[in-house]
Amino acid sequence: MKKLTLYSTLGCHLCEHALDIIQPLINSREGSEYVLEEVDIADSDQLVELYGIRIPVVKRLDTQAEIGWPFDRQQFVEFLC
Repeated sequence: MKKLTLYSTLGCHLCEHALDIIQPLINSREGSEYVLEEVDIADSDQLVELYGIRIPVVKRLDTQAEIGWPFDRQQFVEFLC
């Protein structure tokens, strides 16, 4: 399984939009090789400093690549490839 981390925080409407794009893709047959972990940046001063004005951000743990908002379905699919 390839791991993805979604950096977000409670009440972030952009994070909710990102999840609306991400979840159907990783729950599909084509995306089944991925597992998503959500991390609330509010739990860490370091994460707030890194991602506070950039969330939502998705990070691939295998390549360390990141994609930040805004992104659409096609851009996210390309990010996974």
